[in-house]
Amino acid sequence: MAALDVRRNALVGVVVGLALAVVVYLVRVFELLGPVGGGRSYPVVGEAGWFAVLGFVLAVTTALLVTALLTALRVYQLAAGE
Repeated sequence: MAALDVRRNALVGVVVGLALAVVVYLVRVFELLGPVGGGRSYPVVGEAGWFAVLGFVLAVTTALLVTALLTALRVYQLAAGE
């Protein structure tokens, strides 16, 4: 694990995932790119709450993807002899 820098890769993945989720959340909830067509009802927690949950899912999946890609790149570098 130390040779693959998994801890650093996970930290980079979390930062990228959170940044992406925050940007997408702000764009959607505050309609920074204009109003969204069509009306829907969002029960229990409202529109902002549902998009916060979706933002969490986006952050976690992005973090996992970035971590996996960075670790795979490190494996390739180690196999190629850096």
